[in-house]
Amino acid sequence: MSLRTFTSRFVRAYTPARVAPFQFTRALATKRYTKEHEWISVEDNVGTIGITDYAQKSLGDVVFVEIPSPGQAIQKGEQLGAVESVKAASDIFSPVSGDIIEANEALDSEPGLINSSPEENGWLAKVQMNESSELEGLLNEEQYKTHCESAEDH
Repeated sequence: MSLRTFTSRFVRAYTPARVAPFQFTRALATKRYTKEHEWISVEDNVGTIGITDYAQKSLGDVVFVEIPSPGQAIQKGEQLGAVESVKAASDIFSPVSGDIIEANEALDSEPGLINSSPEENGWLAKVQMNESSELEGLLNEEQYKTHCESAEDH
């Protein structure tokens, strides 16, 4: 039996039931920055907060990270945690108000994650936001780059 005959008898005779095409639905994450070098990435009203690559380079090797406790409420501008490095210590402030729902406990044993992956694995906390309008006062990526470049000029 030739391949053409085989396919016409068996393959074409099989007609699968009509299935609706798979649709991808993904909420777009919004990433914003503060002038103090914190970042927040928001998806479904949950903000993941950390320090920027620019900040970790300025600090040097991070040796200790103070992370917040889940369950506590925080206001925009309040201290969220602290980072200590071989050069300096720096407080981290929350760019938004809300309830802390998760802290990055990996930073307790691996504070260097802030240096190796500051805007991915080195995040500090996740906050269930109270007011998404608080994001409007923060910088987008292009504005933040301009802010960093102007700071380097001084």
